[in-house]
Amino acid sequence: MPAPTERVRAAYRRITEADRPEVWITLRPEQELSAEAETLEERLASGEELPLAGTLVAVKDNIDVASLPTTAGHPGFAYTPEVSATAVRRLVDAGALVLGKTNLDQFATGLVGTRSPYGAVRNALDPTRISGGSSSGSAVAVALGIADVALGTDTAGSGRVPAALHGLVGLKPTLGLVPKTGVVPAAEPYDCVTVFARDLAAGQRALKLMTGPDPRDPAGRDWPADVRLAPRNPARVAVPDAAGLAPLSDGEREAFRTAVAALTGAGVQVEEVDIGPLLEAARLLYDGALVAERHAAVGTFLAEHRDSPDTDPTVAGIILAAAELPATRLAADQHRLTGYRALARELLDGFDGLLVPTTVGHPTPAEVAADPVGENSRLGTYTNFVNLLDLAAVAVPAGTADGHTFGVTVVTPAFGDQAALDLAGLITGEEPGRALPDTGVELAVFGAHLRGQPLNHQLTELGARFVEATATSEDYRMVALATTPPKPGLLRVNGGGSALRCEVWSISPAGLGTFLAALPAPMSLGAVTLADGRTVVGFGCEPAAAEGAEDITRHGGWPAYRESLRD
Repeated sequence: MPAPTERVRAAYRRITEADRPEVWITLRPEQELSAEAETLEERLASGEELPLAGTLVAVKDNIDVASLPTTAGHPGFAYTPEVSATAVRRLVDAGALVLGKTNLDQFATGLVGTRSPYGAVRNALDPTRISGGSSSGSAVAVALGIADVALGTDTAGSGRVPAALHGLVGLKPTLGLVPKTGVVPAAEPYDCVTVFARDLAAGQRALKLMTGPDPRDPAGRDWPADVRLAPRNPARVAVPDAAGLAPLSDGEREAFRTAVAALTGAGVQVEEVDIGPLLEAARLLYDGALVAERHAAVGTFLAEHRDSPDTDPTVAGIILAAAELPATRLAADQHRLTGYRALARELLDGFDGLLVPTTVGHPTPAEVAADPVGENSRLGTYTNFVNLLDLAAVAVPAGTADGHTFGVTVVTPAFGDQAALDLAGLITGEEPGRALPDTGVELAVFGAHLRGQPLNHQLTELGARFVEATATSEDYRMVALATTPPKPGLLRVNGGGSALRCEVWSISPAGLGTFLAALPAPMSLGAVTLADGRTVVGFGCEPAAAEGAEDITRHGGWPAYRESLRD
């Protein structure tokens, strides 16, 4: 990988070549960033570990970066923060370099990328088409090859629609996992910070570093003790039935079918469901009283600046109309939303995720100008419900349709982020990375819980994640226990032992507790030393149960012993 200073030089060369000034509201001077890169290289040379060393980040201009103005897309709103948003600070602490602040639909209100006094952001692949919003500049900065990753925000789909329109990855985490400290609210209960990247691995690295509680964020959440670290095996994925795909063109439906085929080809079980309730819930965001949240965020400012030439009339119209909404209607819609959340839980029960198209169509700026609200609503068909219903989502490219890029999104219940990443990887062909989060307990298994063995489902049903196939240190012997089904018994010995093959899985703390509670005699869980010297939790057996049992150590592991019985 090039040194940070070279990466900075390459980025600014690309900025000049691309000639897209509308991408940036504030672009930092190259000399300033080069000096930071030189400091990074000195820190690396001294042995400091910086997982994002030299990674170039673009930041949507409703997210604070210390000493750079935050405008939220309106010059009159600008302020200069002394400290960066928590999400930005965590990336910088890991060695990332912030290029600057990117353009957006004003106050993050829109999915089009044209509602900004700083100029409409043209699509990186086809300048005659919209970029998608509201995180328009962030997506284009990555798509043009300037930034490695970019931060956006997502309330109605702003971290996903621009990804689909540029063939990018868009990661929209569970609400509250990435702190919103230092982020200008759009509709506060439904906002989150998102990541754009060219591949899942890069996006996941950034997202992992940003997650975690911040005491200054009252809406912050942490991973639950029973978090699933992987989908089931085989995974089960819901897809919309014919009615749910009706908004798509014929070409888009064909592209969606191709993405579904990628999942089924990977062994995923796919089942059609009625997503009508989800699409109904989506309409609450703008057509219902929940839009009052946008007025609570910036309504007073817009009322005072409605006649300013910098105020986008569509944004002002949407937000200021909410001033007339009675509190009783807001309360009624919040109750309706609670009901829709229950329906969503029921719909997704038993599934690892729901696959949907990311967006519908790819309009031109002229088409958006002719029908700004209608085109925006169409783009949000499959995105608006996700945050309202407290779901996580991973948007990935899925080929082309009707001459433009096409994308799909894996949607999961809250905290199912890693399952969404894994399933999305089956579509893009990417190998899964380490689990998000990395709070799992490593568990060594030797017999019926190995992959392909009869009790492996007990692990996968708890969301356990395969880590590696390895072996123990040479301090163990193995016996064949007379149980049903047959199981190996692992015994630590002071001499005469051997390295025995095993698998290591990662499982949530609560999952391990559930596993232990159901563990039958004579099995036990305890410390097991692996060949590389590290100690993990692993299966053993009560010494008394091993008395008189056949010693099978010479086979090197349970599968080889079972195979010997067939010879």
